[in-house]
Amino acid sequence: MIKLSNEYIRVNIKKKGAELSSIYNKNMAHEYIWQGDPSFWPWHAPNLFPIVGGLKDNKLVIDGDNYELARHGFARHTNFQVIESSETHAIFSLRYNQETLRHYPYHFEFQVIYHLENELLKCSYKVINLETKQIYFSVGAHPAFNVPFFSYERYDDYYLEFDKEEALQRHHLSEAGYFNGELSTILLDNKKLQLHEHLFDTDALVFKTLLSKRVAIRSKNHPHALLITYGDFKSLGIWAKPGAPFVCIEPWLGYADSETGAATIEEKEGMISLAPGHVFEASYSITIQ
Repeated sequence: MIKLSNEYIRVNIKKKGAELSSIYNKNMAHEYIWQGDPSFWPWHAPNLFPIVGGLKDNKLVIDGDNYELARHGFARHTNFQVIESSETHAIFSLRYNQETLRHYPYHFEFQVIYHLENELLKCSYKVINLETKQIYFSVGAHPAFNVPFFSYERYDDYYLEFDKEEALQRHHLSEAGYFNGELSTILLDNKKLQLHEHLFDTDALVFKTLLSKRVAIRSKNHPHALLITYGDFKSLGIWAKPGAPFVCIEPWLGYADSETGAATIEEKEGMISLAPGHVFEASYSITIQ
């Protein structure tokens, strides 16, 4: 476990998956990250790489061969190396190895970087192409935040406040977790989306494109909030296990398959192409307000 700390916040990060497992507000004595109760959902904030979502039959065609990749990829299940660490900064690294090559035949380095500054935690992804050819990948975040913040509150006291007033186009998922082609529109009310126990009865709310680049988790009872800013990410997933006291705000670059699947990795929707020797970077931040 790697710990970051300043006068406002204490942060814990696991080596397995380079997974953020705690953001603790010292002044309020409050934990913001879901603590992984397995009766609901055993994760905290998994990092998604080299795919986001699920593949049809867990199969992906790369250079003419079939490879098996589990939902959201292997990074969240893999131990990272800590290549840099200080009181407020840490870099975790996953390089290709014999096991990753069985599922994803590219030479790469995937870094997850955390930087703490005042009441803001910046989470960055860096992908380095170590090949002599193009590589393809997706990357995303899946942090779960405790809701409600305080024991005297209810889940439906909370709402998500977007930074733009917009009509959000939702792409629906099948029971198996693949896009089924169904679309619907969610209208915000003064930039707000109310949380309630049935909001995720038909799985995640997935917005492949949206104007907003910041979402705040707010309560009607007090001014305390969490701001999730994701300017480098095109898409957003919002999800919770129905009945669970958390909400996931998930910046994505990439998606699950449709029900028809993808023929090849190059044709899969949302994949990022990276040239030989090049570096890809994207970041999001979590701010206590």
